[in-house]
Parts: sequence; structure tokens; C-alpha cells
Amino acid sequence: MKKILATALICLSTFMQAQLTSKQEVTPELVAKREAQKKEITNNYLALKNSLVLSDSLAAAKSADALKSSLKNFKFKKLTLEQMNEATAKRKVIIDLVSRVAATKNINKQREIVQELSVKFWDLAPKFKAEDATLYLQVCPMTGAAWTSDSKEIKNPYYPKNMLTCGEVKASL
Repeated sequence: MKKILATALICLSTFMQAQLTSKQEVTPELVAKREAQKKEITNNYLALKNSLVLSDSLAAAKSADALKSSLKNFKFKKLTLEQMNEATAKRKVIIDLVSRVAATKNINKQREIVQELSVKFWDLAPKFKAEDATLYLQVCPMTGAAWTSDSKEIKNPYYPKNMLTCGEVKASL
């Protein structure tokens, strides 16, 4: 009988702790912290993209490291188990791609990797985007290469010397 009572108390304690944690997640401070994390992820991606526009491979590698770190710290919320597994798997792919960008100083290799990264990033952008931000999916019609931008103005990160303004907005969030 004592074992059953002890087990019941442990279960009740665990349940109460889960309820308390759940209520803590909706405090204004935690909401603000989450929004800051979303902004950090988006800003780090945009810094990486902008480094490619400037053909600065060292800044691209640094931005890739920052993006990797901010992605690792982000926790998905309000998803079903299936959605959580899918988002987590996509984030892992993005982190792997970002790690490859950070590992090379060759700007052409970085651009090649970021083309794949940008498509994957756009898939998760609704979960990473801060409430007050607008993001645009832009595509170079000559090559089909896509990227995410925070401006409607086209600055092609893959061909800045020859086709800096080549591209069009395909979607927005």
C-alpha cells in the first residue's frame, strides 16, 4: 500500500510540475525570449546571405557559425509529434549545411551550399520568423537559385558581379 501511495504521489508531483512548466511558457518574458531567438535565427541567415552578396567568404563562415548556434538553441513549440519530428529533421539538415559553409573559405563552394540551405530554410521560415518581420522568397529566373530576403529589393547572393539585381519575389511571409 505504501508503494502505491508513494508512486501516486510521484505521479501527481510530476503532473503538477508539468502543469507549472506549461503555464510558465506563456509568460510575457518567455514569449519575448522566444521572439528574440526567432529574430536571431533570421538575422543570422540574412547576415550569411548578405556576406555572399558582398563576396566575403570569411564573414559568410562567421555568420554560418552564428546561425548554427542559434538554430541549436531553438525549441519548436505548438507542433504535433509528427510535425515536431519533421521540423527537427529539417533543422538538422540545415545545421549540417551551415556547418559545411562554416568549414570552407571558398566563396563558390559556400554559394553552392547556401543554394540548398536557402530552400530548406524557407521551408522552416514560418517557424523561425519573428512576428514583426516580413520575409520574401526570391528566385533568380536564369538559374532557379532561391534565397530568403527581408527586402523586396533584389540582391542576388549567388551572382553579385554579373547578375546582382537578377531575380524576382516569388512569395512572402
